[in-house]
Amino acid sequence: MRNFSFYNPTKIHFGEGQIAKLSKEIPPGSRVLVTHGGGSIFNNGVWAQVEQALQGFSISRFGGIEANPQFDTLLRAAEQAKAEQCDFILAIGGGSVIDGSKFIAAVLCYDGDPLDLLTGTKASAALPLGCVLTLAATGSESNPHGVVTHAERQEKLPFFSPLLFPRFAILDPRCTFSLPPRQIGNGVVDAFVHTIEQYLTYPADAPLQDRYAEGLLLTLIEEGPKALENPEDYNVRANLMWCATQALNGLLGCGVPQDWATHMIGHELTALYHLDHAQTLAVILPALLAERRDSKRAKLLQYAERVWQQHEGSEELRIDNALAATREFFERMGVATRLSAYQLDGGVIPQVLAQLKQHKLTSLGEHRDIDLEVSARILLRAL
Repeated sequence: MRNFSFYNPTKIHFGEGQIAKLSKEIPPGSRVLVTHGGGSIFNNGVWAQVEQALQGFSISRFGGIEANPQFDTLLRAAEQAKAEQCDFILAIGGGSVIDGSKFIAAVLCYDGDPLDLLTGTKASAALPLGCVLTLAATGSESNPHGVVTHAERQEKLPFFSPLLFPRFAILDPRCTFSLPPRQIGNGVVDAFVHTIEQYLTYPADAPLQDRYAEGLLLTLIEEGPKALENPEDYNVRANLMWCATQALNGLLGCGVPQDWATHMIGHELTALYHLDHAQTLAVILPALLAERRDSKRAKLLQYAERVWQQHEGSEELRIDNALAATREFFERMGVATRLSAYQLDGGVIPQVLAQLKQHKLTSLGEHRDIDLEVSARILLRAL
């Protein structure tokens, strides 16, 4: 196992009715910018609970943060917060709203060009942030990372600062009951791929981390389809919500190599063609695993045996079956695994490669050997 340092200060309030604790977590007298996406929080009872909990606080509400949060939208939110002298941010939504709120928190404490914070300048100050999770997927509710889309540049730009950990996260599974099937499927796929990218690399003598990852994967496989069949099964939604948080709160990746190539290539597909984030992951991951089967052989065999119960036949057959099972699981969750399903063909490959080159993403993977040529082969397999 590799050396590591682990830190996660986010307080989690998990379970039904936990929104009531907002008043104890936000400092008295705070002027709160409440951020959210569309209007679902007004229809599913979430906003009513938040409003009740925040009685006595000064509230400025900003809605309309997109599924891939847009740079210009977030700047408008920051202008509103500044004009109304907000000093705390409460994000209500999924990963996109939380990511966008992290960026707003950093922008409000930065005097330079806000774009700097997405192109290499790490935030040195940020407003405090809390969140109420309504879509379990990205794990953004308990990590310091975010991604913002810049439409003019056709880029998804990641950012990070330890100052951007949410102070608290409220995880009430009932807040996810009203999600449509597409978002349920996307959330499960997102958490699954987050786990894979910290697990399916090469052996690192980290058996606890391996078993932890395998437990998350097995739970997602078991519970994900149940959520599509019965969206209001509290226990199913609770297990999926906790899986998604655990998949990217930092603990799973401690001491092990990681491979985020699927995410990096997927980000370019989203920026160029406006696919859902999880849709790009479901397209790229099976193709990447097939292309990298030799360098990932030992862990692919372990994945095949422990996750997909492939105990018999040749190594090649077991790997083939595991890859097929992965693709089938994504499809079962309603998330297509081929670019052609989104009316995209080989013409996308040069454009994606050009973006990867522009963003200096030419040595990806756990061995830093996924260059543009390998990325091209992965995209070709994804057609």
